[in-house]
Amino acid sequence: MKNCLFLFLAFYACKSADTSVTTPKTPVTPVDTVGKFKNPLLSPAPDPWVTYKDGFYYVMHTTGNSLRIYKTAAMSRLPAARPVTVWTPPATGPNSRDIWAPELHNVNGTWYIYYAADNNGVDATHRMFVLENKAADPTTGTWTDRGQLNLPDNKWAIDGTLGQLNGQLYFAWSGWENDLGGSQHIYICTLTNPYTAGGPRVRLSSPELTWEKQGFGVNEAPEFLTHASKVFLIYSASFCGTDQYALGQLSADTSANLIVQTSWTKAQNPVFGPYASGSTYGVGHNSFFTTPDAKENWLVYHANPAPGQGCGDFRSMRMQPFGWKADGSPNFGSPVNLTDYLKRPSGE
Repeated sequence: MKNCLFLFLAFYACKSADTSVTTPKTPVTPVDTVGKFKNPLLSPAPDPWVTYKDGFYYVMHTTGNSLRIYKTAAMSRLPAARPVTVWTPPATGPNSRDIWAPELHNVNGTWYIYYAADNNGVDATHRMFVLENKAADPTTGTWTDRGQLNLPDNKWAIDGTLGQLNGQLYFAWSGWENDLGGSQHIYICTLTNPYTAGGPRVRLSSPELTWEKQGFGVNEAPEFLTHASKVFLIYSASFCGTDQYALGQLSADTSANLIVQTSWTKAQNPVFGPYASGSTYGVGHNSFFTTPDAKENWLVYHANPAPGQGCGDFRSMRMQPFGWKADGSPNFGSPVNLTDYLKRPSGE
């Protein structure tokens, strides 16, 4: 009987001590990630460039010391691609250091890479250079060094890009007005072939507006974008070391003389950026692609994940779709945060 009483009391004591209350749990609905992705695509990956041909996207970005190409059939799955190093600089000479902002272009079935480089780390010697490859796949074949692209006036030059319009080749870049440094301007000239510049050098844009002069006056990284009867040069403004780095826009009619400054009109405010709350700061140095089914247009750009990170290796490659305004100009919207899921590009 004592044993029974002991067990009863022990059981009663345990029950009395158990005063916890079970709170019903609210079920968490998982995010539907099927058919979606999140930025960034690559990190670090400043100055991203993408082009599409024959079922594949080819991607490049600044590494500083080499030229590498990524090949992928789906841009949202770019992180799975492995880059192929197609060129490394010589130990010394005019294109030996600071290899910046490479771009890959196809002209009449031949591939060309345009890149900026300097002479053993002396920034004032930065010029544009060209490589050529006749292989169908630019990650294969032989790259022939076409040397310096001798732009008119032979001044400091970076961030060069190729435009093909109405049977004419154009080259746009960021440069100094003289040999003394200072503000960076957008220039344009014609090309007689992909590695030979014509003349003259024409200045299209200078950092005149407040949002173009944060840190110091910069207009750089121009990129051609054509839609309907308009051609745009989307460029980066302000010093990349500031969070105010953003995209600006020049526009002209496709029928206009593009090497005349008055043919172009500058947007008075940034068209993308400079930042979004959370994880997107100092957006800039963009490129574009259209999905193979021609249903969507995408903006590719770099940005920092936090404020104050400048123009170093925190910059990651990101992308998001964009549309068009009633006047035919691009509507890039606002930069998305790294926490945002995006629908994969059409066809993926």
